[in-house]
Amino acid sequence: MSKILIRGAKVLGGEAQDVLIDGETIEAVGAGLSAEGATVVEADGKVLLPGLVDLHTHLREPGREDSETVLTGTRAAASGGYTAVFAMANTFPVADTAGVVEQVYRLGKESGYCDVQPIGAVTVGLEGKKLAELGAMHESAAGVTVFSDDGKCVDDAVIMRRALEYVKAFGGVVAQHAQEPRLTEGAQMNEGVVSAELGLGGWPAVAEESIIARDVLLAEHVGSRVHICHLSTAGSVEIVRWAKSRGIDVTAEVTPHHLLLTDELVRSYNPVYKVNPPLRTERDVMALREALADGTIDIVATDHAPHPHEDKDCEWAAAAMGMVGLETALSVVQQTMVETGLLTWEAVADRMSFKPAAIGSAAGHGRPVSAGEPANLVMVDADYRGAVDPAGFASRSRNTPYEGRELPGRVTHTWLRGRATLVDGKLT
Repeated sequence: MSKILIRGAKVLGGEAQDVLIDGETIEAVGAGLSAEGATVVEADGKVLLPGLVDLHTHLREPGREDSETVLTGTRAAASGGYTAVFAMANTFPVADTAGVVEQVYRLGKESGYCDVQPIGAVTVGLEGKKLAELGAMHESAAGVTVFSDDGKCVDDAVIMRRALEYVKAFGGVVAQHAQEPRLTEGAQMNEGVVSAELGLGGWPAVAEESIIARDVLLAEHVGSRVHICHLSTAGSVEIVRWAKSRGIDVTAEVTPHHLLLTDELVRSYNPVYKVNPPLRTERDVMALREALADGTIDIVATDHAPHPHEDKDCEWAAAAMGMVGLETALSVVQQTMVETGLLTWEAVADRMSFKPAAIGSAAGHGRPVSAGEPANLVMVDADYRGAVDPAGFASRSRNTPYEGRELPGRVTHTWLRGRATLVDGKLT
């Protein structure tokens, strides 16, 4: 692998510097580095960040290859600046055994566009009744450390306690989809003024908040780690903030769409806005932004949820829940957090690379842009602005809420261990 010199990049949004890559490693960072023997990439002041890490991706394979495959999903990830993604367990069959997680892990290795770390199911078949093979999945070639029944809540307190106790033995973490099922039966959107006016079944904030409150207390009791998936309400923020003040080992994520979109969009009855958890109010959006800025919410995770056309282009009640997000996440974060002054680019690297890699134990990812570190990098043209065109997505699915919306920023280059997976916005 030849040397690459990235010339004049704003590392973490700071002063322009050169970055020299030799093979899989960053050899040097500084001003005026020699280009001898190297292929030169002119950054022209673009922002250079460590490769992004997504702790919450649905790759759908095995079983729903009509929505996404590991190959198409990792190509979408590279297009969005990601060098590592964690693949959720709600596949068909469910990733609840060593055999299934090893299959997903192997497919990720074969794709070559980003590293894929499978997430194991907490319970057999996501049914919430019996713990899955947590130890066997951890000891497998995939080395699973994150477990989640995402798409469903582990609503049985005894099962959740046992899972927290089990993963504690090897430093794992349970990632909870916080949704009290009885409180959301028949729910179609956020419970509030808009749901009342539209006559759609309401999804109350307390359905999320009650599970988070229970689980942080369980984590404290057991002395284990719990991670809250796609936190979406102002009340949830306050519970996590309280738990952290007590020293409870809890982390939380927010999706890009919950940082930008509100339940007012549901007035269009366009199923592209149907998502789990639902889009909330403007008050919730502002609380989520502030919590991400002050560190109460630790990371941004996409909850990339691809669906084929027929599952979304139908009446609201019948439509599947979810949005694709890998290829637009960084742009949404730039608009909602950077351009509002809530986060610097260095803080974006923290929330979208350093911390998710640490939570999920993603070796070689979430590392500083400095000499001796793996060359997992993404370069962003932060001055770019353009309308989102899903026809150009690498993902197999097109269910984006941003079609036609102007967003800032464009990922131009992605490097995975020194190999360019995206060059000038085109996959290699």
